[in-house]
Amino acid sequence: MQLTKHWATQLDDYAIDLAWSPDGQTLAAASAAGAITLFSSETGQRLHELAGHDDGTNVLAYAPNGTLLASGGQDGKVKFWDPAAGQHVATAALGQAWVEHLAWRPDAATPTLAAAAGRKFVFLGADGQVRHAFRDAQKTISAMEWAPGGGAVAVACFGGVTVWDADDFFAQKELPYGNGIQTLCWSPDGRWLVSGNQDPSMHLWLLREDQEFHMSGYEGKVKHLSFERSSRWLATSGGRDASVWDCSGAGPEGREPQMYPHDAAVCTVAFQHAGNLLATASQDGVLMLWSPDRAQPLRATVRMPTPATKIVWSPDDRRLAVGSEKGVVYILNCEE
Repeated sequence: MQLTKHWATQLDDYAIDLAWSPDGQTLAAASAAGAITLFSSETGQRLHELAGHDDGTNVLAYAPNGTLLASGGQDGKVKFWDPAAGQHVATAALGQAWVEHLAWRPDAATPTLAAAAGRKFVFLGADGQVRHAFRDAQKTISAMEWAPGGGAVAVACFGGVTVWDADDFFAQKELPYGNGIQTLCWSPDGRWLVSGNQDPSMHLWLLREDQEFHMSGYEGKVKHLSFERSSRWLATSGGRDASVWDCSGAGPEGREPQMYPHDAAVCTVAFQHAGNLLATASQDGVLMLWSPDRAQPLRATVRMPTPATKIVWSPDDRRLAVGSEKGVVYILNCEE
């Protein structure tokens, strides 16, 4: 297994988010300064330069059909862009708080964007109009994740998670948790909802069985989670090892995780969409690929000049987009 550079380019600031178009032909990259650039994934050519947001862009999200790109910024706005034309088409103003979380409803007949800013949580249409405004969260919203299939969306803040019904807008579940939540992740089969926490720990809910489990002992905050396609393997950050838990059967309780070592703190983890390769990156600039099902799981190692801020697999899993602290964006080919 090899990771080889396909192309690289320089942004004007820290690479804060990356998003592939659904067809894998375009990569959108947002810099912390605010600008958004659309690149040809094949050649690295700059297709469009979008103004982004005053004071900084925080998050990007491609619509499932690829016809819209949404961005959220420190100006409290969600902006909608036509990526083919490189034009701004709509804006939703959500107030003074930063827009830090955006995600399109999967498999929806009508495009619906979930957006969170401060304590505010709304559904927006493709025209930027508010479809539904939910009750304010008790604290600042810290994580948001659609359930597989798009029937519900989980929203977290300090103190717990609310699972909102996407059609009738009622709270399907209220899941108390007495600490700060950094991130959320659903298993692809919808069985597990997992939070990475500030305390530092990982908490798991089996919603259908009304059970929950708690995994502690991490060195630091658990900020990154990623499930493998079969829902068996769950990768977590939280120290100088990437921990990979076996969530099959009764789940990880009582099982030791596989520990994939780095020499510095792990800063992000990401499983492929359809394959079982796991990418992990650490603060010393090292990027590694692993296969949990193999007796010798390490498949490839590369050292980048600067730590990764974001790693995102292409829709076909053949390439890995890497954003860095110094604003360099890399596209790496993943080859046997």
